[in-house]
Amino acid sequence: MNLRAFPVVCFLLFCRPVLAAECPQLFLDGVAPGLSAPAPMQRDTLLCNSDFAVMASGVTHEPVWAAEHLTRDAIRSAQHELRQGVFHEESRQPEADRAQLADYQRSGFDRGHMAPSGDAPSRAAQQESFSLANMVPQSPDLNRGLWAGIEKQVRELVLTEGEAYVVTGPAYHLASPAVIGANALPVPSSIWKAVYLPRRKALSVYVCKNTLTPSCTQVPVASLIRVTGVDPFPTLPASMRETITKLPDPQAEPYHVSPKLRRLTMQVMKRFLREMMSGDSPL
Repeated sequence: MNLRAFPVVCFLLFCRPVLAAECPQLFLDGVAPGLSAPAPMQRDTLLCNSDFAVMASGVTHEPVWAAEHLTRDAIRSAQHELRQGVFHEESRQPEADRAQLADYQRSGFDRGHMAPSGDAPSRAAQQESFSLANMVPQSPDLNRGLWAGIEKQVRELVLTEGEAYVVTGPAYHLASPAVIGANALPVPSSIWKAVYLPRRKALSVYVCKNTLTPSCTQVPVASLIRVTGVDPFPTLPASMRETITKLPDPQAEPYHVSPKLRRLTMQVMKRFLREMMSGDSPL
């Protein structure tokens, strides 16, 4: 599967802006993230939920992005909710475009939330976040450690700042990524989370390598657009996309991964690890 083999259909930094009439409150200035090659731009389905939106790809069977508008009150409500939910296939997508529960079974990879269940302020929102349309194959070491730390760090920022606009998604650095399941779900080379804090106009993108020994850094939005084709905040001035406002580095949350699960992950990734770790781009 060559995820870069999508036609370029525009001449600007982003194209095919999504008309988000159903859930504009989830996007900065009511405008959903823009897409350009190499983002999947065929068979996409916009899914509006109570507290987040997902652009789900029928090509990858995974989200292209998940967007949230987080507020202090919502995060405080989420802190009082138990983490609960049942993973489920997304019935709002065409059947041929959906990821299936069986795709992740014995794969060695976690079903990694893009919009975290920890952000959900209600039981209903929790359950919505467990849709497979909101998941990508994530190494257990990343999902349970540094990535959980980034999700926690963003919630702490919202409690301090009052609100944040957040867009999260996968990056596929390889032309032929590792895949899992009957639907050949591609394993992202990295996972990213773009964060905009309106109060002080702070903007940065966390990027983490999706490997057995994950590491994270921060990059400008311009780098994200070049590699993924996703412009998380199309209404921001172009000048802001070239720089970052350094946000706090995450601390890995305590976690455990069984030796058996780690061996399963290695079986899928071993022939791709050298290529995934080569090159200078954090994405």
